[in-house]
This record gives sequence, structure tokens and C-alpha cells, in this order.
Amino acid sequence: MAKIDDLKSEFRSVEERLAAAPAPAPAERQKLARRHAELAPLMRLIDEDARLSRALEEAEALLRSPEAEMRELAAAEKTETLAKLERLRAELRLELLPKDPRDAKNVFLEVRAGAGGDEAALFAAELVRMYTYFAQERGWRPELVEFTGTGLKGAKEATLYIKGEGAFSWLKFEGGVHRVQRVPVTEASGRIHTSTCTVAVMPEAEETEVEINPKDLRVDTYRAGGAGGQNVNKVETAIRITHLPTNTVVQCQDERSQGQNRLKAMMMLRAKLAAVAVEKASAQEAQDRRRQVGTGERSEKIRTYNFPQNRVTDHRLEQSWYNLPVILEGAITPVLEAMRKDEEERRLKESA
Repeated sequence: MAKIDDLKSEFRSVEERLAAAPAPAPAERQKLARRHAELAPLMRLIDEDARLSRALEEAEALLRSPEAEMRELAAAEKTETLAKLERLRAELRLELLPKDPRDAKNVFLEVRAGAGGDEAALFAAELVRMYTYFAQERGWRPELVEFTGTGLKGAKEATLYIKGEGAFSWLKFEGGVHRVQRVPVTEASGRIHTSTCTVAVMPEAEETEVEINPKDLRVDTYRAGGAGGQNVNKVETAIRITHLPTNTVVQCQDERSQGQNRLKAMMMLRAKLAAVAVEKASAQEAQDRRRQVGTGERSEKIRTYNFPQNRVTDHRLEQSWYNLPVILEGAITPVLEAMRKDEEERRLKESA
């Protein structure tokens, strides 16, 4: 109850500061508006809880009525109100759990071919397309900032920058080894092969979160390949940045100007260095990160895409979906919703 009272008091304070004269500075106003948007749904739940609690008290009072018909109506009203109150309080308990501050952030999603040679690279390219379509379906803006291709239209490695509200909260479950079982296009005998790709998901880091000394950077330029017009291929617009203390390397070639590519490469570098900092700060998160990337061996997997059986299985949930082609076209919402629900249930049990 004290926590709810504190949140109501904070909400009133935020509203007063937003309406104050003179108006807050733009940066402060943006921060207040973001917090108001976070608290508003919770306030609606709290107000609805209060309304249903009053309705329940009224129904219980009417149960003492001398009129049988009135008592019957009150009993039905009480049953219905109790059911609504139970559902609402379950939702309220979930909303009151501490939020991961990274959930609202944009993400860098890194896909690398693992075990399986050309077939792994081909599937890595399909995963990049799947995440691109999923992001577009949600109204987010996916950008391919790094891509190293293979001769068979595969991807040795690729990085997507996905900009959208809550992107990390959805995609954080995708980190790990993704296994594919199918007959490769290069297989003449029709044998089923098993290959893997690794996916790493990193929330975008603010400049204030990671301090980078320019002296610690080595910046190389080169000519970008692929589509993008004559300028992309004739001028050294692509950027490769190496953070010397950690030997972390990022590169970007999707923009037409060197300056834009450098800006995005620095964003990617901050995200990677922030992920490393989080790992060092928390042994548990370091373990989670190692589970994400792994070694790419076939035995390490979070998900299997089995083409002969038209099946996608998430091994963390031990749950399968039998619409593999649709999922690879970006329809992964049911899989991610199941992961989100599982996380919510686990957190509720931990907080009980």
C-alpha cells in the first residue's frame, strides 16, 4: 500500500511539474513526459481497483437487504466484481514489479553464422530477414548497419539496428544459438543437415553510460560493397572502429557518407562496451551473456527450426509452433509473447 501511495504522489508531482510556469527545460520536460507515460497506465489500474473495491463493499452491504430479490442481485454482482478484481490485481502486481530500465531501448541485433559452413550463412541471412520483417510489422525502423556476405547470398555476420519503443523488451529473448535442420540447397543426396547461427541482442547505450577515450580508438576507412549507388563503391565511406583496450571491433557501411557511418559505428561500439560493463558488474548477467553467444556448436541451442517437420521449438519453454515458413517471414510474435509471459510468471513467483 505504501508503494502505491508513493507512486500516486510521484504521479501528481510529475503532472504539476509538467503544468508549471515557466515550463521545464526541453530535456527535463522530455524526461517528465516519459515518466508520466510510464505511470499513467498504472494510475488507471489503481483507480479501477479503488472503484471495484467500492462496488464490492456496496454489493456486500446489499446482501444484508431484507428483500430476497435484492440479495440475489447483490450476490451475482459480488461474484462478478470479485472476478474482475482478481484479474485486475494480478495485472497490478505485474505492473508494480521493478522494470528493467533497458526494456524501452533500441537494440543492436547481431547475427553470425556458426557451425555448418555455407548452410549456416544462408540461414543467418534468413534470420536477418525475419527480424527485419518483424520490426517493420511492429512499426519499428530496422537498419542493416553491418553485413559480411558469402557467395551463396548468405551472411557470415550481420548487425541490425532496430529503433522502436520497447524493442529490447521484445527482442532480448532472441540471444543464443539458433539451430536449423533441413536439406541444404547444396546437398545433392537429400540428406538433412544441422547448422547453427548465434544471435546477440544489445540495448543501445547513451553517451553518458559509456565513456570512450578517442585515444583508445583506431579508425579505418574502406570502400563499401553491395547496393547503395556509385558513391558507396567508389569512395571510402565505410568505417571500421577498433577499441584497442578491449579489442572490440565494429563497422558500418550502410550510409552514403563517412560521417554518418562513423556515428552509427560509435553507437554500436557504445552498446557493445556497455554490454561488457554489465557483464563485469554482475556474475549472473555475465553467465546469461555467455549463454546468449555460446560457441555456435550444434549442442548449444535455444531454438530449433526443423524444416521437414514444419516445426519451430523453443527449448527454454519446451514449446513448439508448426508454421515455420510464416515465422521466418517475421511472424514471431506468438513465440516472443510466450517468452514474455514465462518471464512475467517467473518474476511474480520470485516477488511473492
